[in-house]
Amino acid sequence: MGGERRHGLALALAPGGPMTVPFRPTLPPVRLPLFEGPLDLLLYLIERNDLDITQISLAQVTAQYLEYVTILQALTLDQLAEYLVIAAKLLYIKSSLLLPRPPEPDEQEEDIGEALVEQLKAYRLFRMLARRLAEREGFTAYGRTAPPPRPEAPGIGLEGVRLEDLLRLARRALLAHPETPTIDRFLTPYRLTIHEAIERILKAVRDGQRVALSHLLQEAETRYDLIALFLGLLELLKQRRVVAHQGRLFDEIYIELYPSDIAA
Repeated sequence: MGGERRHGLALALAPGGPMTVPFRPTLPPVRLPLFEGPLDLLLYLIERNDLDITQISLAQVTAQYLEYVTILQALTLDQLAEYLVIAAKLLYIKSSLLLPRPPEPDEQEEDIGEALVEQLKAYRLFRMLARRLAEREGFTAYGRTAPPPRPEAPGIGLEGVRLEDLLRLARRALLAHPETPTIDRFLTPYRLTIHEAIERILKAVRDGQRVALSHLLQEAETRYDLIALFLGLLELLKQRRVVAHQGRLFDEIYIELYPSDIAA
């Protein structure tokens, strides 16, 4: 007769009568002179010192499992893996009892048996979680709408004007301004800020007026002012507060307020 179940608990036959354990075994039973029941129950009883492992033939356990696999071919890969873990644990416990112990055992040495038990517990936990996830698979579906299309990037207000032309005018204006005079070593000159340059450009094109870019750049007193004006113009073009026009290639570039600002 093999292992049985009573009220949800596993039952094994061992010396002293039937014994129950508070978990559900997953491996097939083994039949030995001193024990009859699932292998994981055998490990449980041995760890509780309810059975003397020195009286258990691990060779018979291995032979029965090999015969079971050969004849029935019913063990899953999970059960085979669990069997190997339990068999290794039983072998370790029995060898530690039969072999002579060293005179001065190392207290810091890791308990391999405890590590195997922890691995077995973790293995059972992961298998249980995997089973639950497999059962819930497909129960819930999550809809996902497509993301909205990205808006097209607005232009920067260059109507027929190439960036190369702007850079060419800036380079020409820089070459027209000499280096900072020697007196600047002792007196710090006033330098136009980008914010002030923006205000100067907006003032020049107020009330819908149109101003030539070369005229704006000529008002720069130093190279620093020239750079500030050029950067301020690029910022206004980026913010779509002004627009640049050019009739033909290499013609004069004119700056005026963006149409929406004129209407305001």
